[in-house]
Amino acid sequence: MSPERRSHRELAALAAEQHGVVSLLQLCGLGYPRRTIKAMIATERLHVVSRAAYAVGHAAISRHGRSLAAVLSCGEWTLLSHRSAAWLWGMTKRFCLPVEVTAASPRETRSDIRVHSAAALMAQDQALHEGVPVTAIPRTLLDFAAVDRHYLGQALDNAHRLGLLDLIAIDELISRSKGFRGVARLQTALAIHRPTAFTRSGLERRFLELVRRTGLPPPVTNLFVEGYELDAYWPAERFAVELDTYDHHGTPDAFEADRLRQENLKLTGIEMTRITGVRMDREPKAIANRLRRLLTQRRRELPTTKS
Repeated sequence: MSPERRSHRELAALAAEQHGVVSLLQLCGLGYPRRTIKAMIATERLHVVSRAAYAVGHAAISRHGRSLAAVLSCGEWTLLSHRSAAWLWGMTKRFCLPVEVTAASPRETRSDIRVHSAAALMAQDQALHEGVPVTAIPRTLLDFAAVDRHYLGQALDNAHRLGLLDLIAIDELISRSKGFRGVARLQTALAIHRPTAFTRSGLERRFLELVRRTGLPPPVTNLFVEGYELDAYWPAERFAVELDTYDHHGTPDAFEADRLRQENLKLTGIEMTRITGVRMDREPKAIANRLRRLLTQRRRELPTTKS
């Protein structure tokens, strides 16, 4: 087999492994002279995707190919990052352009690539996912927090759903990223994903103390109504509060049962709201104010007092 024929086979194999794209450096490594590469571009055997990155054979590359081309275009020690990395990990369905990458040293940002720089990306900040060099999940979340406040909560929820949310690894990254843009925002958004210190009985005590302290009418607790045990119930208003802790409501079966329970109670004329341990910790005054308004609203809705 001639060297040229062997090079073409090796190029096809490499492109197949790399979502249809290759870099100029890789082409040179396969033995292609610059003049041959120019000729392949002219005859559309190569299609320029970005500077020094090409699609082999056709220009219709996937989003994975476009992402890898951006990484290859920016050279060694470059990783897909920020919103683009969040998309690759499945934390968001939004594939945004320009593609975002992080390089170990400052690089020129171009119209098709947004280049971020990081002086020292540690080994634990780097990963390879679906054939694309990418920031590891904790670093991806920190970078995402720095650039996208609106969708951060959704990205964290998706990471949790996919089993990607490692709080220990994230905390380790935060501890060595003091002053980094996005740290405070990520810490705030993570609060709801941290194990709560509330037990169910402890949450009930906190709730009843809040009711007493704010002068709300006292509810009946742990009362069976329409076949369901209600955490807190105001008979005159036919209004209930469900106190949610993750250990009681964190499984798929519990999630479905809770929604069916709320629908069945609504069909009997009982309205319900849910209060979590996280909300009780963050905003007790807001909870009390909303409960007062909800109870007032129920009194207006009901034509007569029922028990």
